[in-house]
Amino acid sequence: MSRELVLVLDFGGQYNQLIARRVRECNVYSEVVPFDITIEKIKEKNPKGIIFTGGPASVYGKESPKCSKEIFELGIPILGICYGMQLMTHTLKGTVARANKREYGTTDVSIDNTSPLFQGFDNQNGFLMSHTDYVETVPEGFKNIGHTNSCPNAAMENKERKLYGIQFHPEVNNSVNGTLVIKNFLFNICNCSGDWQISSFVEDSIKALKEKIGDKKALCALSGGVDSSVAAVLLSKAIGKNLTCIFVDHGLLRKNEGDEVEEIFTKNYDLNFIRVNAKDRFLN
Repeated sequence: MSRELVLVLDFGGQYNQLIARRVRECNVYSEVVPFDITIEKIKEKNPKGIIFTGGPASVYGKESPKCSKEIFELGIPILGICYGMQLMTHTLKGTVARANKREYGTTDVSIDNTSPLFQGFDNQNGFLMSHTDYVETVPEGFKNIGHTNSCPNAAMENKERKLYGIQFHPEVNNSVNGTLVIKNFLFNICNCSGDWQISSFVEDSIKALKEKIGDKKALCALSGGVDSSVAAVLLSKAIGKNLTCIFVDHGLLRKNEGDEVEEIFTKNYDLNFIRVNAKDRFLN
């Protein structure tokens, strides 16, 4: 399947899936991948851009997640968010320091709206901050494009290398018009076309499943949650009665939820559904 792709490198933050969702809402396909994905794998995927997520670690921690310095030499635009900005700074020989006081909450950020990352913004905008460490000195070749009263480098750019960092979280609702930052990164910096649709993803997924499974049978562990339910529906549309879903009722679901899951999948989808009553085993 040929389509534009943005990779979201997961550094352990709580908003990783939300970042990927915001990219997709801009009609650009995104995938969340581990922070230690190999350079070879990145080249193979051939993304239009890369986003580093936030995370709870400090770049100076022994066990903190790191990525290869080579990623910055690929010529692929990169946006570092929160920890992602700090990691970019640390890797490229800027300095990251510990703040005297943690900055948390929606904060007024003074920004340089001549930057392609902040096109369409006023000189000041409210963004969600959530950090203890901060960028004290930006790496060589970068310029400051944002600050707050307590954070001297809230945003930075190296326009020539298409490397950008922001200390705040544009993906959350607390940030005023934050999705525009992501949109600017995708279209002004990565030059994405925005021609991907979720409907085409569903169609492509069903087609790929049909080709992979053929006339064989498949087994799906169905919990009733979003992930397994979506997987079950896609599989049922691809192979119908060749799919068997096993739903284990462990007795710890919400009231009537087990019955609701059974009703949905037996009445609406052409598949084999097996419900296992394992309440006593789990509760014991």
